[in-house]
Amino acid sequence: MSIVTLNDRAVRSVTTFGSANTGSMVFIKKLTASSSGTLSFVNGSSDVVLDSTYKEYVFTFNNIHSSGDNVNFSFNGSIDSGSNYNATKTTTFFISGHKEDDASTHFDYDTGRDIAQGTGFQKLAYQSGSSNDENLAGTLHLFNPSSTTFVKHFISRTVLNTYHDYLFESYVAGYFNTTSAIDAIQFKMDSGNIDAGDICLYGIL
Repeated sequence: MSIVTLNDRAVRSVTTFGSANTGSMVFIKKLTASSSGTLSFVNGSSDVVLDSTYKEYVFTFNNIHSSGDNVNFSFNGSIDSGSNYNATKTTTFFISGHKEDDASTHFDYDTGRDIAQGTGFQKLAYQSGSSNDENLAGTLHLFNPSSTTFVKHFISRTVLNTYHDYLFESYVAGYFNTTSAIDAIQFKMDSGNIDAGDICLYGIL
């Protein structure tokens, strides 16, 4: 007896599912850190597009390395072309951790990293360090940043490898609570510099 059906046909008898438009990524800009205090993507500056051209944008983080210890990789948005990075936002932060020897695992809702209608930088990852073994990777999705009608939602996932054999995976979801267009995004450590690594910006068709 078939339990799951598709268009009144058992899945086991379906030979084709048709095609789905999942969108494609269009490369826009790559910024490479070199003891950088900040990395900023400003619409209309240095070939950056962050407007109504795409309804979704994706920032990818690759081998992000901090110059200091116990620091947080963070981001914020701007409504004035990067003059100020203080867009009001509300967020939720979850983190999971796993030790290499299976001695410790956890999954937590971290209220200390949430923002409730605040203008500060949002932490995207757990505390990283300057050890050569530590690096961070991940993505940030930003939806309809140019809308002047709705708030602008975002969601992020990062993975941090630490020197003491821990792997931390962080999840952030939230929105910029403004009907002004978000026309610039900035990334930084909350202390010290981004020592190395790349951040790329893509538009989703």
